[in-house]
Amino acid sequence: MNFLQNHIESIIFCATDPVKPDEIRQCMSEMFEAEIPLDDILNAVDGLLSKYEDEMYPFQILQIGGGYQFMTKPAYQSSLGIFLKQKSKKRLSTSALETMAIVAYKQPITKGQIEQIRGVNCDYAMQKLLEKELVEIQGKSDGVGRPILYGTSQKFLEYFGINNIKDLPSPKDFTSEVNEIGEVNDPEFIALASQAIAEISGEEIPDEDIEETPQEDLPDSPEDTSTENEQTENE
Repeated sequence: MNFLQNHIESIIFCATDPVKPDEIRQCMSEMFEAEIPLDDILNAVDGLLSKYEDEMYPFQILQIGGGYQFMTKPAYQSSLGIFLKQKSKKRLSTSALETMAIVAYKQPITKGQIEQIRGVNCDYAMQKLLEKELVEIQGKSDGVGRPILYGTSQKFLEYFGINNIKDLPSPKDFTSEVNEIGEVNDPEFIALASQAIAEISGEEIPDEDIEETPQEDLPDSPEDTSTENEQTENE
């Protein structure tokens, strides 16, 4: 079993994305030229989970997005955060963070509904979230014009370090009125949802952001924008 465990450990260590148990099983079965029971894979992974709970290791294996991945332990978050901050300036902007929060808590949702909640145009923010693959197209609404529906992606789970969308924190201050789609420019919902998303990711909400067009200044037009149309063509 230790032999199998060592192979599984090397796979998880080398993988850039969370490795699912079935992917490990298929790899091991091909290597050993014999069918490896999924229970044996899970037992070996459990052994690894216990192994890296020891304080001598600064990292651990976590279940994220339905798979397993090596992650630094929380005790070393400060030093790692400083290092990553120095190496990268790719934090989400205020507009992207707010838009991301709305999508996460109200998905599936159309761009028009997002703009209705934020009170501003969100073309730029949505474009950036799509480029980062944190948001993905999940179909079309049955409403007039059949606008595109957006939701969180698998990469969103990995980026924010959660295993399931249900693991998102549920701000207790949300009221039933706030959660109703159609509330225009609701600062309470936006602030609470954005803060919840920021806290689980370690994001710092920037003080400055690009200027956006207020929703009331936008011309009346079909909900799908050029960004959405381009995405549709690529489907």
